Amino acid sequence: MQQKPSLDRTLGLRAVVLFGLAYMTPMVVFGTFGVLSVVTSSAVPAAYIVALIAMIFTAQSYGQMASRFPHSGSAYVYTSRTFGPNLGFMVGWAVLLDYLFLPMVIWLIGAAYLADAFPLVPKWFWVVSYILSSTAINIVGLRTAKKLNFVLMAVQILIILAFLSLAIYYLYQNDLFTPNYQAFAAPLMGNDSSTLLVISGAAIACYSFLGFDAVTTLAEETHDPRKTIPRAILWITVLGGVIFIISAYVLQLIFPENTFDNVETAAYSMAEVIGGGAFTVVFLAGIILAQFSSGIAAQASGSRLLYVMGRDGVISKKLFAQLHGKFHTPYIAIFFTGALGLIALELDVATSTSFINFGAFLAFFFVNLSVIFHFYVNNKDRAERNSIKHLIAPAIGCVTCLLLLLNLNIDALTLGASWFLIGLIYLGYLTKAFTKSAPQMK
Repeated sequence: MQQKPSLDRTLGLRAVVLFGLAYMTPMVVFGTFGVLSVVTSSAVPAAYIVALIAMIFTAQSYGQMASRFPHSGSAYVYTSRTFGPNLGFMVGWAVLLDYLFLPMVIWLIGAAYLADAFPLVPKWFWVVSYILSSTAINIVGLRTAKKLNFVLMAVQILIILAFLSLAIYYLYQNDLFTPNYQAFAAPLMGNDSSTLLVISGAAIACYSFLGFDAVTTLAEETHDPRKTIPRAILWITVLGGVIFIISAYVLQLIFPENTFDNVETAAYSMAEVIGGGAFTVVFLAGIILAQFSSGIAAQASGSRLLYVMGRDGVISKKLFAQLHGKFHTPYIAIFFTGALGLIALELDVATSTSFINFGAFLAFFFVNLSVIFHFYVNNKDRAERNSIKHLIAPAIGCVTCLLLLLNLNIDALTLGASWFLIGLIYLGYLTKAFTKSAPQMK
């Protein structure tokens, strides 16, 4: 009898960290700088600091739940095991906003830069090119993506270092920075910025961190996931946060005013200012490669979530629970996430990132809440040392995630609430008007 294909364990700590950083895309700080600078009134570094603080608490909670439940499925699995399958389904439905539509935004940002560089080529061509190449690599499997991620991440880091070096040189050449407190604090204070504007910016900046949580969907393809996944989550969050804050700080020093021709491709203009035409070509290549690498990782995570929900029977098992006979990858789910990417043709970066963050913040909130109920309430793990990580830290995570959720723009809240309502209606159908529980992992 032929054995049914299953996911292969091929990933170690380094590969998982690289996958998460590739998903996160360190160069995204350049891609979203213009949008964030407008939202925060030139206080982008402060927004990233707030976002990092919020994400550290949530990353700790993800690590604890991943250690306890080393399965693919992320927040969907953790909430199902803690609060039951119905609420688990709703959190899984919400997180689909993040995992399914994030590739779309990644491809949208990459296509925007390519369209700016090659105005005679229509944007849809670049979007479709990203989708087809990413889909092909994901179907072949994570072994291929793992090797590619290492190379592309090395390229990203080198370009970031070059960008920051040129930026610092530009600062001193043009006497744009003096070593005093006022000059040091300027990028953090902005131009008539406020706490509310910084929090609103942080709600968008958290988009840059999406990736630390996504690696939990790879638990069934990771060696020793109970140890590897939690360690990887913290490494990804801290490394990404440091890169974002330093990069945003240097950029804000050079560009304290929001005088960008196009906020969605502001970094392209910034590269030309600090490095000239030659560096602009290198920088553009880096952005394109970064978005390509990130798109591969994001599509892989989204397809794994669909696979697990399909395997549990909460969405079509016939479609989404299928693995490729040769490559052992959820190929139908991969095709589906690729097809959704075509929606990028009708959206802008600011709206789409906020829309995605609605699902992410909702998932983050329930993962933090799951830690409190699973460890502190249900298992009564209330030793003084454990109370910090099982009650106080996740409680802070809950509050910060809820605060960031409520500070998303009205369009994102409206779209997110509509998506949640559709999920609730579908759950009612799935459970025969809530007379039984939704299917769950055995």
